[in-house]
Order: sequence, then C-alpha cells, then structure tokens
Amino acid sequence: MADFDIELATARITEQADRAEADASARFARSGPVVGKAASPDGTIEVQVAPGGLLTGLTIHRSTLRHGSAVLADQILELAQRATRRAGDRMYHALAPVVDKAQLDVLGYEPIPDDDPDADTFTYGR
Repeated sequence: MADFDIELATARITEQADRAEADASARFARSGPVVGKAASPDGTIEVQVAPGGLLTGLTIHRSTLRHGSAVLADQILELAQRATRRAGDRMYHALAPVVDKAQLDVLGYEPIPDDDPDADTFTYGR
C-alpha cells in the first residue's frame, strides 16, 4: 500500500481553493455585485436582495399603501422570494465555471430554467 502524503494533498487542495477564489474574485470585479430583483406587475413595489435573500432594497409607491399592511406584506414576501431565486441563479452562473456544481447545490445556488416565470432576461456570465 502506498503512503499518503498529507502535506502534498493539503498543498494541492489549498492551491485549487486559491485559484478558484482568484477566478471568482476576477469575475465579480468585472460584473459587479450579485443581486436579485423583482417588481410587482404594476411596478409599484420593487425588491432587491443579495444571494441568500438579505433585503438590500425596497421601493414602495405610495398608492400601494391603500391595500393594507397584510396585502402589502404578502406582496413583499412573494417578491423577495422571486428575487432570492434570481440572485441564486446569478450566483450559480457566476461561480459555475470555477466551483464544482455539487458545492453550488450545497450552498443553495441553483439555475432557473429559461421557461420558469422567475427566469430573468439578465444573464450573468453566460
């Protein structure tokens, strides 16, 4: 049985991780931040989130306030979910060339099929 060189294996893994980090950083530097956006059909509510769903922007037109807080909250949550899927799709496509797809799945980044209603016309490095 051959000996396993732990230092060599560690060095190779570290080198791969450093290369993936450099490649990903270069892609993000070229394209800017990865965000997901969604808006109500009438454009009176707009939501922006970071990958993972952190709300980074919310615009509510005054006219939507007349529908009541429960309706408004439901609309915001629905839009935030759509935006989160879009951010995950963009992150998936940004990282897919440099990170193993199984790892992207573990992180929760999935591509959105083109025929899905949440599919965006924006392409991120595709």
